[in-house]
Amino acid sequence: MQKPANPLVDQITSAVVEVLRSRGVSVPSGETPSQKGGKAATRNAAPNQGAPPKKKAASMKAADVAAYIDHTLLKPDATPDQVAELCTQARDYKFASVCVNPCNIRQCAEALAGSGAMVCTVVGFPLGSMTTAAKAAETRDAVALGAEEIDMVINVGRLKARDYHYVLCDIQAVVDAAGGRTVKVIIETSLLTEEEKVAASLLTKAGGAHFVKTSTGFSGGGATPEDISLMRQTVGDDFGVKASGGVRDLAAARKLLSAGANRLGCSASIAIVSGGKGKDGY
Repeated sequence: MQKPANPLVDQITSAVVEVLRSRGVSVPSGETPSQKGGKAATRNAAPNQGAPPKKKAASMKAADVAAYIDHTLLKPDATPDQVAELCTQARDYKFASVCVNPCNIRQCAEALAGSGAMVCTVVGFPLGSMTTAAKAAETRDAVALGAEEIDMVINVGRLKARDYHYVLCDIQAVVDAAGGRTVKVIIETSLLTEEEKVAASLLTKAGGAHFVKTSTGFSGGGATPEDISLMRQTVGDDFGVKASGGVRDLAAARKLLSAGANRLGCSASIAIVSGGKGKDGY
């Protein structure tokens, strides 16, 4: 069955070509819709997440970097005691949030009440291949449990198939289910071509989300300054870009912030803010 025409998808496709050509990438004619359009318009106006601290990031103090960190524990064997320690650390170091699996949301919401640190959780994690309805239901449940931010995973296979309509609707459904709470969209950059990274970033913004995010940390690879720079160029300065996966020390964090990130997903958060180097694992 032929999908209904979607002018927004056509705009996104044209914008992909525009961004790639601006970076000197040759895009053969005929591979994308021929309609001319400007930059993709956002479905819902996303709040300004703050211009990335590019100039000051290279010399940013560790304590200042903490405010950009989602302190993360997504291991399948994470225990309630480890989650409690995560929350204590978030309070002590003033991290932006803790990012935990959905089963740990309520514990974190109770532990962090009044602290200023938010509770972030993941949806469709880590593969992104469940149905849109399942992602929306998971989001509604997360919100009911106390989640303030949602990090969802796109359907990477549908993106690679250039089924932009599917990917856009998938994002929109989670945004709607989140009820105004911040939504970050994980595009899994290590699995994508440059064109796909641009398309995913544009779809994230068009879908009404608030951040585009590099990685789950479970598919190999991770955040690179080059990917962050591309994502920042694509979405502009009035949108969030989250670097996650492989951020192990202060030097790496500074490079990613300098490239345009304004949020970092880290399991090595304590090492980063104390000048050490963290171990692998998320």
